[in-house]
Amino acid sequence: MNFDPTNLRRTDYGFFGPDSPSWKVWTSPTAVIGFQRAVTLEFFDPFLTASVADTGKIYSDARSRLDATFAYFLIVAIGDSRTAIQASEHLMTVHAKSTGIEPISGKRYSPNNPETQLWIHITGWQSVLKAYEMFGPGLTPEEEARYWQECRIAAELQTCDPADVPVTREGIREYYANVRARLCSSERAEEGMHQMLFTSPKNGAGLTYALGARLLSFASIATLPKWMRHLGRFDRPRIVDLLVKPAARILVWLFTLFNKAGLIMAAPIIAPMAGQILEQHLKFEVPEHAETVTPAAARELYGSRGHRSVSAAG
Repeated sequence: MNFDPTNLRRTDYGFFGPDSPSWKVWTSPTAVIGFQRAVTLEFFDPFLTASVADTGKIYSDARSRLDATFAYFLIVAIGDSRTAIQASEHLMTVHAKSTGIEPISGKRYSPNNPETQLWIHITGWQSVLKAYEMFGPGLTPEEEARYWQECRIAAELQTCDPADVPVTREGIREYYANVRARLCSSERAEEGMHQMLFTSPKNGAGLTYALGARLLSFASIATLPKWMRHLGRFDRPRIVDLLVKPAARILVWLFTLFNKAGLIMAAPIIAPMAGQILEQHLKFEVPEHAETVTPAAARELYGSRGHRSVSAAG
């Protein structure tokens, strides 16, 4: 991603603001667990698997793959609107160049495809909330309702139709039920999922990432339904889940006690760029305009003329 995390511009409070559940959920230590869950789930979409596998980077540098994706989601959730729009346009441009043939169906894939983008978006936002509920304090019903509305707003920066984003827990369940028939696993999908969960330091990720990813995997796998764990061949005995849940909650509580310092220490182990974004965010500098804006207004101010053509290409 063409982005300098040491200079997170603060033109405004972005799309949601300091009192939003999105800021609360995405800046919790549990977000790292949730995001490992999300990038693992992505591989159940065969078109996304083909796209990621054909670039090859996932096998040689799993850390950068997770870090760049995590950084993008953080920018949209907690960054200022200018940075978010610029990050979105950059990502869409990169995706537009990555097309090919999905080998199982023989159909052409594109990361900008609206269905693929919807899968990425929903699994990201739902996974981070799931980890926040399971290992953190969770949201009130009112906060959760607002969180899903904010999830739909965030989708405006991607090629999917925001109207397709569910805004209730029941809607999310229905979405997963509807897409389950087209989800599958394969040799390349399993390799990608296992890279995210059980990375070896030999693939360029480094010892700290490999160790951190494997430790996180105990918690992230515990959040997943059995059918997904069986399909991806990374299931574990129920007793492991029972032991992991209280241990993870205690660790999250300890990190939360440290407040800013705890969060800054947690993220860089897995995602250095995302950790720097969080560090900048937690300084909480007052922006030039102490207000939130809509993605549409931000695009008018900061978007390029080519944005619509790039998005349409997906």
